[in-house]
Amino acid sequence: MPQGGGAACSKKDQRIHKNKPTTDESDVRILFCCVVSHRSRNKSETSRRWTDACLGRCGERSECGQPTDMDAVGRPRSGSPPRKRALMNLRKGVVVGSMVFALVGVLASPPLLLASDHTRAKELLQQTCVHCHRLEGTAESRFKLHAPDLIWAGSKYQRSWLIRWLTGKEAPLYVKGYLWDLTNVPTKHPIVTEAEANALADYFAEHKKDPRVTGGAFDLSKVTKFEVKFGAATYKAHACLGCHTIEDNGKLIGGPQSAALQNAGQRYNPDWVYRFGQNPQDFTVHNGEFLADATDPQLRAVIGYLMVQGVPGFQYYEPWTSPEFSKTDVGRGKVLYREYCAQCHGLTGKGDGPAASGLEPKPAIHANMPFDKLPIEYLYNVINHGGVAVGKSPNMPYWGLTIGQQGVADVIAYLRVTFKGIPEAASSAGSEPSAACVQPRKTAMAPNDYLTRTNPVPASAGTVRAGKELFLRTAQPIACVMCHGEQGDGKGLMGGALVPPPRNFTCGEMMSEIPDGQLFWIIKNGSPGTGMTAFGGMPDEQVWQLIHYIRSLAK
Repeated sequence: MPQGGGAACSKKDQRIHKNKPTTDESDVRILFCCVVSHRSRNKSETSRRWTDACLGRCGERSECGQPTDMDAVGRPRSGSPPRKRALMNLRKGVVVGSMVFALVGVLASPPLLLASDHTRAKELLQQTCVHCHRLEGTAESRFKLHAPDLIWAGSKYQRSWLIRWLTGKEAPLYVKGYLWDLTNVPTKHPIVTEAEANALADYFAEHKKDPRVTGGAFDLSKVTKFEVKFGAATYKAHACLGCHTIEDNGKLIGGPQSAALQNAGQRYNPDWVYRFGQNPQDFTVHNGEFLADATDPQLRAVIGYLMVQGVPGFQYYEPWTSPEFSKTDVGRGKVLYREYCAQCHGLTGKGDGPAASGLEPKPAIHANMPFDKLPIEYLYNVINHGGVAVGKSPNMPYWGLTIGQQGVADVIAYLRVTFKGIPEAASSAGSEPSAACVQPRKTAMAPNDYLTRTNPVPASAGTVRAGKELFLRTAQPIACVMCHGEQGDGKGLMGGALVPPPRNFTCGEMMSEIPDGQLFWIIKNGSPGTGMTAFGGMPDEQVWQLIHYIRSLAK
């Protein structure tokens, strides 16, 4: 029995159709019957009789009540009068044309065949879903809702996730239930069949689209690894952890009061999430979300952070491999540097621009930095996203929106060609530590609960090796060696550009006076008034490993 459920064509009919080299009325009728019988969902006696009539197997009269002068395969019977045969041929032409037209309609109009699926979807929605979900209307207060609105479900959810959810293959979205109260009993969602889930997904896609959502507004293929880290920091800064659980460094963090977001990348469509983030109150009034105060780069970073959740092996975009970086122009970069960068960094990169006097910390001295040796990823992030984005001073603006991607690429090209750093600093790697030991600092003291902490990670050769790997290579957004040098003496490639200079970790006298908790606090939060980057995204265990290695450098 064919999948469609109708009566199959007989082997005789199929053989006739297969063996005839030309197409006449009988071919068309047999082909049409085969299609209809395979597609038909009606197994009634009426359907079978209609099929038999179509194939001409019902004797002298067809099922439509008209006499026929054709044999079983549609040939005129012998002895038919010429006039009668002419009329019969005319009628045959009309029948053939009608059958061809109907056949094309059946093949080209799948929505007609899916009408019953849409009907079933509407029945499910009206009989079950409406008891909790709203299917129509405008934004309503969160306190008046019993379940998430499905008004925009066709734009909000990814189809594959929606089907898994409806068939009971996904974990509960609201661990404590949807209602904003102190209950801890989640509502058990009804489960439907695979076919019903597909029908509902089709219905949502056709009837529950959000006209406010612009397709392609958020390009998931352009999400960078740095933006995801920046998004994580912004997400936490907006107190999202108070309601949502999410995965962070392999651990589940946050509160279970609202939708779990650890698999958000499999669940939501990024264009819808982006529009939601622009003003959540447009969707659910009094919902506690306030991402609307975030800048567009911050919002996009948060969306990127959410969309990689639950997506193993996500392919991050590397903007320095984009076409803009293959067509850089040093001349254009020089013009941009003079128009924007020189205000603080000076025309010759000595950090003496007209705006430098009012800044604390002072601008980096580009003339002392070997830009051709610095990681392209770091240069791109600090110029495109600004100082705060890499844990540095907010005095460094984010220039990506102002000069564009081509401008960022051109400025980097100019920096790399123009500034080569201090020769003696570049050759100091491996030399004896500087005689300068105790360095004056205005670093703020960590809170008391940090100052009293001691390193909880046991000291061992393996721990020190792990810290060394972070120091020299893997710490993000930039390895410590770039400023503090291979010896930890503050003579890294970027060290000569910073005012004040980086810490000299080889100074035992100074390091012995800095508690573990203070070091932990500075690494996590940076040091205002200096060039010390904040490594807020580094896991605590790695910070403690790094502290073990730093202490091993002291003399």
